[in-house]
Amino acid sequence: MVKGNNSVSAAAGLSSRDLILDAARSLVSSRGYDGMAISDLSAQSGLPASSIYYHFGNKLGVLAALLDRTFNELHALFAHPSSFDGLEPLDRFEAWFTAACASLDERPDYLRLLLAISVGPQKDDEVVRATVRRIRDFAHASWVDVLTPVFAPGDVAGDKAFIEELAVLGRAMTDGLSLTNSFDGMSYSSHVAPFVSLIRGLADRQGREKA
Repeated sequence: MVKGNNSVSAAAGLSSRDLILDAARSLVSSRGYDGMAISDLSAQSGLPASSIYYHFGNKLGVLAALLDRTFNELHALFAHPSSFDGLEPLDRFEAWFTAACASLDERPDYLRLLLAISVGPQKDDEVVRATVRRIRDFAHASWVDVLTPVFAPGDVAGDKAFIEELAVLGRAMTDGLSLTNSFDGMSYSSHVAPFVSLIRGLADRQGREKA
C-alpha cells in the first residue's frame, strides 16, 4: 500500500512506473546513481522492490527509463528556435536563450540529473550513453540553429566551424550553471544578459572584420 505523500501522487493519477521514476530522479540528483539502492527507491516511491524489478529489470533499467523520460520532457519544456523565427537574428537568439534559461529555472533538476549520471561506471553503459547523446545532440542542434543566422547567414564553411565551437561553449556554460545554481543559488536567467552581450559583441566584431 502506498502511504503518505505517495498516496497523494497516486491519487493524482501517477502510475507505479511514474512513482518509481520520480523517486529515482530525486535520489540520483541528491545522492548520485551509486548512492541509490533499490531499497531506497522502494522506500521513497512507497512501492515494493518487486514492482521496481517488474517494470525495469534492475537499477540500470531504472536509470535508462529515467533518462528517456527526461529527454521527452526536455522536448516538451524547451521552446524550439523556430518559435522566434519572426525576429532579427540577434533578437531571435536572445529570445530563445531567455526562454531556455527560464525553463531551466523551472526545472533545474534536468541538468543536475545529467551531471550526476556523468560520473561512475553507469555512464559507459550503451543504453545510458545513447540516451544522454540524444539529449546532448538536441541541445547542440538548438544552439547551432540560433547561432547560424547570426554568424553564418551565407553558409560560409569557416563561419560554420566557429558556430560549432560556440555551440559547444554554450552547452558547457549551461552545464556549469547547474553547479552555480546548486551551490550559489543563482538562477540561470541571471546569466542571460552577460552571455547575450558576449554574442552581440562577437557578431559586431565579425561584422567589422568582414566590412
